Amino acid sequence: MKELQINEQIRFPKVRLIGSDGEQLGIFTSQDAYNKAIEEGLDLVLLSPNAEPPVVRIMDYRKYKYDQVKKQKEARKKAKTVNVQEIRLSPSIQKHDLEIKARNAIRILGKDDKVKVSIRFRGREMAHKDLGRKVLEDFFDLVKDVSQIASKPKFEGRSIQMLLEPKSE
Repeated sequence: MKELQINEQIRFPKVRLIGSDGEQLGIFTSQDAYNKAIEEGLDLVLLSPNAEPPVVRIMDYRKYKYDQVKKQKEARKKAKTVNVQEIRLSPSIQKHDLEIKARNAIRILGKDDKVKVSIRFRGREMAHKDLGRKVLEDFFDLVKDVSQIASKPKFEGRSIQMLLEPKSE
């Protein structure tokens, strides 16, 4: 959180003053505005230094800062992190092995994580990229009731990758 200028740090000839209740009090010199803040037992805080004239407000700065930190913590709590786990297949995978990998993917998707399915081609397998795409289609058919495709299968070098995410309700 950036630090705001308060009290004696504010050195402008004229400032627009907003009271502690939120109403505009008018244009004052910095010293007069500071004296008004002292009378109320609060701080003078510079809100908008680029305005003409700069805008200051009378408020309890420590309470304001505390509330800002509290809001940031609350926002971080509500933020959701999404993990991506990878499942590797081969173009010549057998049906049973594919079903086991699909079961693992369903378990991962059940935890609201994303699944990156990749097939790596080795040696002469590069000549049969269509087999890899077919394996990905078969894999998606096994998990399509709990997932949707986040990114379609695409080739990157010697591998093909697809990203699955949990189905949104």
